[in-house]
Amino acid sequence: MQWSLPIHIKPPLQLIDYPSKVMLLGSCFSEHMGTGLSGLKFDVLQNPHGILFAPDAIAQALSDYIECKVYRQQDLFQSAGIWYSWNHHSRFSGPDPTVVLHKINSSIQQANAFIKQTNFLIITLGSAFSYRLTELATLASKGVNDHVANCHRAPSSWFNKELMTIDHLVEKFAHTIQSLKKLIPTVTIFFTISPVRHIRDGVQDNNRSKARLFETLQQLEEADKALYYFPAYELVVDVLRDYRFYDVDLVHPNYAATEFVINHFLKACLTTNAQELAAQIKKIQLAFWHRPQHPTGQSHQQFLAHSLEKAMALQKSYPFLDLSAERNYFEQQLSLRGG
Repeated sequence: MQWSLPIHIKPPLQLIDYPSKVMLLGSCFSEHMGTGLSGLKFDVLQNPHGILFAPDAIAQALSDYIECKVYRQQDLFQSAGIWYSWNHHSRFSGPDPTVVLHKINSSIQQANAFIKQTNFLIITLGSAFSYRLTELATLASKGVNDHVANCHRAPSSWFNKELMTIDHLVEKFAHTIQSLKKLIPTVTIFFTISPVRHIRDGVQDNNRSKARLFETLQQLEEADKALYYFPAYELVVDVLRDYRFYDVDLVHPNYAATEFVINHFLKACLTTNAQELAAQIKKIQLAFWHRPQHPTGQSHQQFLAHSLEKAMALQKSYPFLDLSAERNYFEQQLSLRGG
């Protein structure tokens, strides 16, 4: 008996290979994908502005990286003694505006240097809803930005919540992609839609929001055949299709669902050689994270020696891989028995 719908994932025109540079932007689900790729030793930079859900916020972040924008104190706002940027995640906030600006501008400089060499850009869209500052926010000297990336728990009276039109989203991303390709003509852009459900908007509004994202990406892909859509949303919602694959909040996909999506991504989007190398790296990673009951036991020490040998051989064959953390750990654990 068949328990789930089969899904055919077409590969992108350009497959990811080692040692590709990969930038990831977007919702919290993009962090899971970035962590998965980073664990397999791809050169990854993810969310230099922090987690972003709204397409306008992602497009603004990309523009900042392309232009290497320098933020100044007038770009920040203060609330309850803490300084924030409307364009950034709250992890950049703090009581000292100089420190906040240093964190923001250092991150943008790093992103600007990275994006100039990026081979693949993976954008995960979370919601078509956006929050626009009202006159109350402006009168309170809290900024004049149009749409914000993060509300920073400010009073709801400071915002108007809007569902972006498809035309607006298509125009916004078409312009941003054009600017990006002027800077990096060879970059390959992947889009995906987060399977995280924005139930705070209500089930119906969540579905309306996702529908607009789907249509936006469809139109962008029709206009530019080099763009690629990976069906992360469909893998969770249509293939797994079970609350067992969500966390207790019934909103975020759990570890099993995330691994399911990442494994399909690797199979569809990596070259055969990259998949084979990734499989070898994963074995070393499993050995690295294994915590034995008896670290100094003979069998585990043999396991460590074998793992160290594999890591050193892999490092020699592929000098661009950084397996220093794994090698140091194996060597340290091997020294325990001798000590």
